[in-house]
Amino acid sequence: MLDAASAPAGLAALEARLREDLGLLEWPAKPWVPPREHEGRPVADVVVVGAGMCGLAAAAALRLLGVERLRVLDRAPEGEEGPWVTFARMETLRSPKALAGPALGLPALTFRAWFEAQWGEAAFAAMGKIPRGMWMDYLRWYRRVMAIPVENGVAVTGIADAGQGLLRLETGTRGPIHARRVVLATGRDGLGGPHLPEVAFNLPPGLRAHSKDRIDFAALAGRRVGVVGAGASAFDNAAEALEAGCAELHMFVRRAALPRVNAFTGIGSQGVVHGFQALPDAWKWRFLEYVLRAQTPPPRESVLRVSRHANARLHLASPILSLEQRGSVAVLTTPKGRFELDFVIFATGFRVDLSQRPELAAFASNIRFWRDRFTPPVGLENAELADSPDLAPDFAFQERRPGACPALARIHCFNYPATLSHGKLSGDIPAVSEGAWRLARGIVRHLFAEDAALHFAALEAYDTPELLGDEWPTT
Repeated sequence: MLDAASAPAGLAALEARLREDLGLLEWPAKPWVPPREHEGRPVADVVVVGAGMCGLAAAAALRLLGVERLRVLDRAPEGEEGPWVTFARMETLRSPKALAGPALGLPALTFRAWFEAQWGEAAFAAMGKIPRGMWMDYLRWYRRVMAIPVENGVAVTGIADAGQGLLRLETGTRGPIHARRVVLATGRDGLGGPHLPEVAFNLPPGLRAHSKDRIDFAALAGRRVGVVGAGASAFDNAAEALEAGCAELHMFVRRAALPRVNAFTGIGSQGVVHGFQALPDAWKWRFLEYVLRAQTPPPRESVLRVSRHANARLHLASPILSLEQRGSVAVLTTPKGRFELDFVIFATGFRVDLSQRPELAAFASNIRFWRDRFTPPVGLENAELADSPDLAPDFAFQERRPGACPALARIHCFNYPATLSHGKLSGDIPAVSEGAWRLARGIVRHLFAEDAALHFAALEAYDTPELLGDEWPTT
């Protein structure tokens, strides 16, 4: 699995250690899934859509379990998968540096092992949090040493039921791909896209952006910039604008105070990781509704990165009352005043909206969401949670009407919207390995059961003797 020919000495030694560990565990397991063909072409056992952290971890777990005919597709150029070097704008990760992350239980595959192999234990001890770009460097290494077969520049534009237990993926210039299972490792906006409040559309694109958009921050030098929101991405985008030399930076926050406590992280444990899925629906809802209502505070480092600039202003208790274009500027009004701005960045998160996901158009009307099956107690209503997909134990979609679309069970939602069904196993660093193993083991169970007759035939045909007949002396 490893190609250490061009690795520095420290990394080469680490990769040798990883090879040894994999060998001791007999990983990857020998391939065991019977091959299939469709229309004269090989069928993929699993196609993973997305080669960010979750996609890589899912693919690595599947490979370790002996799933050989695996394809991983990502529309981004190589090295730009996921948010880390595109729309993520924080200086460092929020997660503690010692977390195992996507290492799948292999110590030599951790970020810490990768870092110390190059810069040593003292440098790791001295580092505060992981620089964002360095995390992407680690993921590039992870992809190489785990031999993840990523195909870059490939966008999945459609998925359809092809019959015979197969799915057909449309990929444009690469042509159709047939697969038995599909994993959507498509990130935080994996079932929708960026959320813009209606008032944002009062401005033309030249005057506004979402925090996920590619933004020319250099063009904001000397300009008046507004940022709507109070989360991590709001402060990260505000900091980028300030560091690019904007003349004024105004942050508009509905709340009277910034949230201070990261509640869900505070109760993090292996109990939460493995036990959340087993909770009754009412308890799952209650946990996450509380977290969303309390909100997650922005990282302290992100706030300090903004507050150290004298031209930054934080406007609390300032919901947008109106927003309009007047000439070449945006005029934003809150209960605390009227502001003329040259550009407005909306750090207003993401939402589930299948109309933004053409790859799921053939299945959208059949996917079951929590709003279809659970009524929260009065006072605990939450539209974001209601829009969460109701997933099976293996992350597969489920039918809104039983029997209407059996093929849905072959599409697995391994992205952020899975949180209400599974907990935070498919969107954040801390428990992504546990999520990848849960997903991979579920898929492996299905692949074996579907081919039970073939495996039984192999059982009947197996005739390699262990006893040769000469073990007991004749008298």
